[in-house]
Amino acid sequence: MAIDGGPRTAVVIGAGVVGLSTAWFLQERGVDVTVVDRDGVAAGASWGNAGWLSPGLAIPLNEPGVLRYGLRSLLDRDAPLHVPATPDVGLWSFLARFALHCNWKDWGRAVQANLPFNEEALEAFDVLAANGVEAPTNEAPIMAAFGSVRQAVSLLHELRRINDSGLEIRYTALEGDELREQAPQLSARATAGIRLDGQRYVDPGAFTESLASAVTARGATIRAGFRVSGVRSEKGGQTVVSDTGESLRADAVVLATGAWLNQLGKAWGVRTPVRAGRGYSFTVPTDEPVAGPIYLPAVRVACTPYQGKLRVAGTMEFRDADAPLYQRRVEAIIASARPLLSGVSWEERTNTWVGPRPVTPDGRPLVGATAVPGIYVAGGHGMWGFTHGPATGRMLAERITTGKLSAALREFDPTR
Repeated sequence: MAIDGGPRTAVVIGAGVVGLSTAWFLQERGVDVTVVDRDGVAAGASWGNAGWLSPGLAIPLNEPGVLRYGLRSLLDRDAPLHVPATPDVGLWSFLARFALHCNWKDWGRAVQANLPFNEEALEAFDVLAANGVEAPTNEAPIMAAFGSVRQAVSLLHELRRINDSGLEIRYTALEGDELREQAPQLSARATAGIRLDGQRYVDPGAFTESLASAVTARGATIRAGFRVSGVRSEKGGQTVVSDTGESLRADAVVLATGAWLNQLGKAWGVRTPVRAGRGYSFTVPTDEPVAGPIYLPAVRVACTPYQGKLRVAGTMEFRDADAPLYQRRVEAIIASARPLLSGVSWEERTNTWVGPRPVTPDGRPLVGATAVPGIYVAGGHGMWGFTHGPATGRMLAERITTGKLSAALREFDPTR
């Protein structure tokens, strides 16, 4: 039953993990929900990502070192961070704002702002798993591997800074044979490593599909192929209109469209730009079973056990969200990861994918009310939308049904 005075009906625009989590927790609070998506469940970044549930590593992208690295690699088309030559003024304006936020003060503010999401991330997954979402979350350490001890020391410094910021991540440094015993896929070129304990991973597509099934089982309707052209705010509620003229009426609307958020959000006072930081992934067979995730920080590649094989994910490509897949980016990931991995059948890769992750310039997501009463936003999580999706949905559902702005959401004001 809906809370007195709160909305009784809601339309959630976007069927990724953030939108579906919001729908589930709204249902938990008695709200009748309809979910619409221009394509379908997990059609965006929720399908092909690495599937890590690692709140200890879920740090903002605007770390000062990213700016230095980005400037060095700006003209390298094969670099893990890639900005194509483009006359897109909006992209260059976004990158200029991003660069201004690449300092320790703004990074620290974003870390502190994200703490509530990190603290509740795994618990929110557990709530879903205990109540009808059947896809498992798997506990396993993440093994970070390097070609030199010097590279490993760099991550150790970052981990200490993360722990000093208020997050908590347990780790152990390893070298040589001890490293490869724990991760047989690592080659002899991987001479140093750091085991990050207390982590989890999932099959992200399967989890999102199971979450959609749970939302449907609780009475929601999920509409694929519903491309929203606008939302009319009228007396007594909101009307969501499709490009074919079909309309849905509800008391509240949640915009959870990932990298496409600004297309609708601008009209409601969402001024912070969101750009697509596109990630690539593919699946490859391995000679030996993969025990857990492998992280190659120096080349920004994340590997995860996936359906008996290995999912390899990487790159941050600032290009239009709907641009086609560029095979050169896949080849660049392989070229960078191949020296550190062995027993991987690179030529037998399948499930090659590209998806847009919604990046904000200040490292803080956009979660909360817009300038129009009854319309809310949930997005802009960058690389950590899957980790933070359920926690976001739970916090936003509370905001929508009670009208109270919690301290946890103050820093994520969509109209900032």
